[in-house]
Amino acid sequence: MTVQGVSSMRFAPVRDAFSRHFTQHGEIGASVGVTFRGETVVDLWGGWRDAAKTRLWDHDSVACVWSISKSVTAICFAMIVERGLVAYEDRVGRYWPEFAAAGKAEVTLAMLLSHQAGVTGFSTPAVMADLFAGDVAARRLAAQAPFWEPGTGSGYHPVSLGILATALFAKIEGRSIQDFVRDELAGRFGLDLSIGAPTDNPETVAEMIPVPGEPQALFAHDSRAREAADNPPLDPAVANTAAFRSADLCAVNAFSNGRSLAQLYSLFMGRRTDRLALVSGQTFAEATRPRAEGIDLVRGVFLRWSAGFQLNANELYGPNPDVILHTGFGGTFSLADPVGEVTLSYVPNRLGDLYDREPRRLGLVKALYQSL
Repeated sequence: MTVQGVSSMRFAPVRDAFSRHFTQHGEIGASVGVTFRGETVVDLWGGWRDAAKTRLWDHDSVACVWSISKSVTAICFAMIVERGLVAYEDRVGRYWPEFAAAGKAEVTLAMLLSHQAGVTGFSTPAVMADLFAGDVAARRLAAQAPFWEPGTGSGYHPVSLGILATALFAKIEGRSIQDFVRDELAGRFGLDLSIGAPTDNPETVAEMIPVPGEPQALFAHDSRAREAADNPPLDPAVANTAAFRSADLCAVNAFSNGRSLAQLYSLFMGRRTDRLALVSGQTFAEATRPRAEGIDLVRGVFLRWSAGFQLNANELYGPNPDVILHTGFGGTFSLADPVGEVTLSYVPNRLGDLYDREPRRLGLVKALYQSL
C-alpha cells in the first residue's frame, strides 16, 4: 500500500514508521499529522476506508477518534474560559442547579473535566439508546449520587463525561458542543472535525473495523463505579450506525483525521506562524496544569489529568512531562508538546486492543522524537 501525502525531510522517521503500519502491523486505513512550530510538516494517509478494501482512504477521509473527543470538548471549554463565560473553579451547580443534587454540590468544572465527579455512568440498567438520549440522559446522570466523594479520587468517565459536558456547555454558552465545534472550530479554521459524522460529506467517513471476536467489557466489574462505566457495554461496531454518527456524544464520537487534529492542537497551544490561537497562554496553562493523578478508580492504571487532557506519565509519550494528550479506543491518539513545539495525531480505522502497548502508537511517538 502506497502512503500518500507530504512530509518534510526532517520528519522522515514519522513517514517511515507510518509506512511500516501497512507492512508489519496490519493497518487497513489511517492518517497521521504533525505540526512543528505552527506549521504542518507531516500530512500522510493511506489504505482503505472499509474492511472490504473497496474505498481508498484519501486526503479528506475521517474516522471516529473515540476518546480524543474528550480533548476536543476540553478545548471548547478552554475557549469559553478565555471569553470569561466560566472559570475552572466555578461549581457546576452554579449553571446547572439540578446537578448539585445527591452530594455533588462542590463539583467544579475542573473536577468534572478531570474525571473527579464520581458519575462514571448510569447507576441503573441502561441500553444503547440511553446514551443517545441527550437532555434526558443528562438529567438522569445529574440526579445520581456520585460513586465516591467528588474530588477525593479520579475515575475515568468514558461516555458520561460527554453527556454531562455538552448539557453544561449549552447552559453556559448557549450552543451544544456539537454546534460549537461546527461553528467555531471546523467552520472557522477549515478543519475536518465534527461531533458526530459530517453530514455534508458522508462519503468521507471510514468504516470502523473492530477487533475480531465478541466485544469484551472494557473494565472489570468489581466496583459500582466500574460497572457503571460499562453500562451499557459499548460495542465498537456502534460507530458505524446512524444513531451514533448523528449523536452529540462529545466524549467518544468526534470524527476527524490526523492532519486536522494536529492543527487543532497547534491552534490550542498557540504555536503558529500566523499567530492564530484559540486561547491565551494564561488560559492554556490553566487548562493544562495537573488536577489529579494516581491509580484511576475505573481503569486501574496510573493516570495524570488536567482539565480534560491526559498528561504524560512514565515517558510513554516522549521525554517531556508537560506533554498533553488524549488516547482513544483502538490506538488513535493526539499529543501536544509545548517544549518541543510539536503536535502529533494518528487516526486509524482498524481497532487494536493493546492500549498503551499498541505498536502503531509507540512507533509514531518514537519516530516523532527521533525527528526533533
